[in-house]
Amino acid sequence: MRIITLNLNGIRSAANKGFFPWLYQTQPDIICLQELKAQADNLTEEMQAPAGYYGNFHYAQKKGYSGVGIYSKQKPDEVIVGLGIDDIDAEGRYIECRFGKLAVVSLYLPSGSSGEERQAFKFSVMHRFMPHLEQLVNSGFDVVICGDWNIAHQEIDLKNYKGNKKNSGFLPEERAWMTDLFGRVGWVDAYRKLHPDTTDDCYTWWSNRGQAYAKNVGWRIDYQIVTPALAAKAMKASIYKAEKFSDHAPLVIDYED
Repeated sequence: MRIITLNLNGIRSAANKGFFPWLYQTQPDIICLQELKAQADNLTEEMQAPAGYYGNFHYAQKKGYSGVGIYSKQKPDEVIVGLGIDDIDAEGRYIECRFGKLAVVSLYLPSGSSGEERQAFKFSVMHRFMPHLEQLVNSGFDVVICGDWNIAHQEIDLKNYKGNKKNSGFLPEERAWMTDLFGRVGWVDAYRKLHPDTTDDCYTWWSNRGQAYAKNVGWRIDYQIVTPALAAKAMKASIYKAEKFSDHAPLVIDYED
């Protein structure tokens, strides 16, 4: 079973950069998308449901902003749109599809890099999301939460860790929250399970400034975070960089069926 997560930074932009031919070539069973930057009426038929896939989405109320989606070869048994928390759901940040015993989430946690107000909102979302994460890990489902978490957990997860200790995405409080997620709560970072020590090859996002991509000054902020039983089935993880569909790279993980 192949699962992919990718922040598109605009589905229409990614489509123009060859995303859909790559999707058909790669043939994931499920691909989770973040930052659609589109509403339903902006999507072509292919964007709504690529050939061979079902599409489900959670759109932001604000046009051209945020939004998440899941393409799956199998039709979901159940689709859960949003967390049931109004101000978070207004930004289109959570969708969950269930297939038998498997639950797949596409998540887009807020960024706090634009200023104090958004950082405060990010902390608020993290605080209110944690009870749901605690419930989900004990739900009896095999769960994978795919997405842009906008947090680099450890020093090996970004190139310039020394210069970013006071910046959103690598703040001590953010990192401690993820440590709590993996420790006390019991979730597993599937990529790190397979590649515990990888540094330069682990990045999934690069700033558009200062030739960051060319110099590989990146961050690992896109994850597949899974329940322990599913983590045991993770076989292979890779980050696809042969083509560039957005400022993020697809994280591809293969699991035993």
